[in-house]
Amino acid sequence: MMKLHLRPMFVSALALLTLAGCTAGRRDLEDWVAAEKAKKGAPITPLPVVKTFETFEYKSQDVNGQEMRDPFSASAEERRQELAEVAGNGEGPDKSRPPELLEKYPLDGLSMVGTLGIGDAIEGLVKDPEGVVHRVHKDNYLGQNYGRITTIAEDRIELVELVPNGAGGWMERQASIALGDQ
Repeated sequence: MMKLHLRPMFVSALALLTLAGCTAGRRDLEDWVAAEKAKKGAPITPLPVVKTFETFEYKSQDVNGQEMRDPFSASAEERRQELAEVAGNGEGPDKSRPPELLEKYPLDGLSMVGTLGIGDAIEGLVKDPEGVVHRVHKDNYLGQNYGRITTIAEDRIELVELVPNGAGGWMERQASIALGDQ
């Protein structure tokens, strides 16, 4: 039993001696740090002087001293005419027509899965996001932008969508669904 008590004491004494040895050689390190701190550092180059420029606002004037319009922007009258032309372009969608079943899905949610028939009697097969396959014909409507089918081919369905032009009018946009798109 006596041997068991000596072993922990021996280990503790050895640890104390090791720690004492680590602190004994620290003086030379402290002297080196003090010497490095005492050295004068290299001079810092000054920042470059920022040049200030005098601002000048150019105002064009004609011979009579009247201010002239900016040649790079449209006049107010030209802008009004452009907006009137754009707003009047394109007929809007036919709101009296009852919406078809496939108009409640976005066009990118629909996929063409095949065709039935030959020549002018061809029908397209379109799968909706719920997995139901529908037969479509020319002049049927697809998608949420009033897309009317113009052509059904063996590998694609082409349609014309009516989208707002941003100025109160409507414009036509070509779109298509290809076989195996999704």
